[in-house]
Amino acid sequence: MNNYLSLPLQYPDDLQQTESYSVKLMQHQEELVHDLAQTINHIIANSSVTALMLQEIAQLLGITFSVDCCCLVTVTNEVSGNATAANWCSEEYEGMPDPGQMFLMEQLMTNLPVVECAAEPLTMENISTIQNSLVVGSQYLPLPIKAVLALPTRLGGKNNGVICLIKFQAYDWQESEKQLLKDIESSCAIAFSQVIQAQLIATQNQYLQKFNHHQSLIKQLTTLSRTNLELNQMLQLAIASTAESLQADRGLLILLKYTDPLFRIKPEKQIPQAKAQVAGEWNRERPSSHKFKSDPLAQTFSLADCSLCQRVFTEVGNPVIITDYIDRQEAGSVAPLFAIEALPTVLLMPLENQGKVLGFLVLQQVVPRNWQRAELNLVEMVCAQLSNAIIQSQTLRQVQTVVDERTAKLKSSLELQAKLHERTRRYVGQLREINELKDEFLSNMSDRLRYPLTNMLMSIKNLRLPGIAPERQAKYLDILEQECTKEINLINDLLTLQKLESDQEPLQFETIDLNTKIQEFGAAFQRRLVAKGSTFTVDLPSKPLILQTEIESFDRIIQELLNNAYTYSEHDTIVHLQAFHQVEAQIDQVIIKVTNTGRAISEEEATYIFDKFRRGKGRWHPGTGLGLALVKSLVQHLNGAIAVESVQISDSPLSEISFTLTLPQFADESKPYSQRD
Repeated sequence: MNNYLSLPLQYPDDLQQTESYSVKLMQHQEELVHDLAQTINHIIANSSVTALMLQEIAQLLGITFSVDCCCLVTVTNEVSGNATAANWCSEEYEGMPDPGQMFLMEQLMTNLPVVECAAEPLTMENISTIQNSLVVGSQYLPLPIKAVLALPTRLGGKNNGVICLIKFQAYDWQESEKQLLKDIESSCAIAFSQVIQAQLIATQNQYLQKFNHHQSLIKQLTTLSRTNLELNQMLQLAIASTAESLQADRGLLILLKYTDPLFRIKPEKQIPQAKAQVAGEWNRERPSSHKFKSDPLAQTFSLADCSLCQRVFTEVGNPVIITDYIDRQEAGSVAPLFAIEALPTVLLMPLENQGKVLGFLVLQQVVPRNWQRAELNLVEMVCAQLSNAIIQSQTLRQVQTVVDERTAKLKSSLELQAKLHERTRRYVGQLREINELKDEFLSNMSDRLRYPLTNMLMSIKNLRLPGIAPERQAKYLDILEQECTKEINLINDLLTLQKLESDQEPLQFETIDLNTKIQEFGAAFQRRLVAKGSTFTVDLPSKPLILQTEIESFDRIIQELLNNAYTYSEHDTIVHLQAFHQVEAQIDQVIIKVTNTGRAISEEEATYIFDKFRRGKGRWHPGTGLGLALVKSLVQHLNGAIAVESVQISDSPLSEISFTLTLPQFADESKPYSQRD
């Protein structure tokens, strides 16, 4: 663009020439204003990026006014954050300011009193005034500024920007330059307005995005608090979400465990005795120079050892905000967990419930940061939710403890009642069983006592009949003798059982040849089996098997076992007796096993088959139920053991019934079977 202000104009010599010169000058000024305004409007209409729009206008004005630097800065009270600025410097100036100096120049433009003036341009030609104006934030701006021409732009009665023309040499600003700047002020005001509008939209979008992000965070935390997650797991997820949402470099959740039970009634601003423990931690991945990893040993510390945490109690009701921890001496009293040297920017918000500090939410930054009010409000809401979650968890834990204790007591009571009920049920069952046994015993005994007596009475009556034949008389006498013997044997069995159970007499041991003894029993037993069509087999060792025992008791045991096998074996079967020697626990033993084929003995019957007056269910043979009971008592009397086993025969309804007798072979090695290892 042509620099209209630099075009040479000759001064007039007379009045007529003066009037002509004024007309030409006014025409020249009008054309320049028109061209500048048209060019600015063209830039505004065709620029898609608002930031580049101001840059182009700054370059246009700088070239047009032949200045060393042109700075355009937006001014508004409605936009938070820094103002938008555009800077241009002439290429002819070799000492062009660096970006840091240009930033301070923008601050200068917004702080100059020109924004408070009306429509008149502000000029500065006094070097001391300029230098004093360039002191920003206690820092002196070393720029060679000699002259400034500045004008605020207004739209709708409000300032919306500043146009600042700067020369690095002393200069007397002309009225035409001031007027030209005023003439294009409206066009620049439109440009500033569009930039501010775009900035407002961008800020609103950014705010809306942050608002949505914050709402999403609150919703996420609310969802977490309603889940069944364990408290520490929920706190870890909460601090990770919060720190990441607020773009912090590190997040910590610290819980306090008080050791002073009287703390709540003490005056305010007192430091309690408490232990702090990290319940959650999150770290952003950063370059290695800033990466921080906590020491597991530093996850717990005393509240008395951390001045940073103590400020929550001394500055009650306020979060602890440190934009940049510069005081190195004070930093030494901060817990090592915070790594304050690497992460000097700290936001520490207390977790409170009913005036009690439960812990802290900590956000840390590597670089300085100014927290916005909306961000602080978000952190406060997060802390409120976490505090409620902690109290809720503690309450539920306490309630659960009470419930568990009461449930345990109720369970114990129910178990006791169940045991009492089961004991009562067993007692009733035992009483019923005893009653059944009594009835069975009375029935069996009455039969076993009355039947022989009846036969004896009938025989006596028949013997008294006149003219009875001698052979009939002999028959009745035999019946009397047989039935009397049965009664005597029954009474003897009862007396023997009573004697064995009450007061055991010393054993009278004798040495016998077991092979010979069993063969004697076998000969007599074989004759009895002939009537049933059955046979008797014996399996004995080749060498004589010596046994030291009480002869009378041993004989009665073998007789009862063989009699039981005869009674309950089926016709045309084999009764087998086996005897052998074995050593168990360094004790010599003799094993005698009697096996017959017959009806199976159930597991239930096996439990009481050796009891007195008990007989297997469904047994059709008459008896008192004393035989096997007498066997067991005699076996125990001889320090031995007796057992029964019933094994089903394949493809047959019958079973093999085996009674196994175990006796100590020698008297000097014998002892009660129950005391054996």
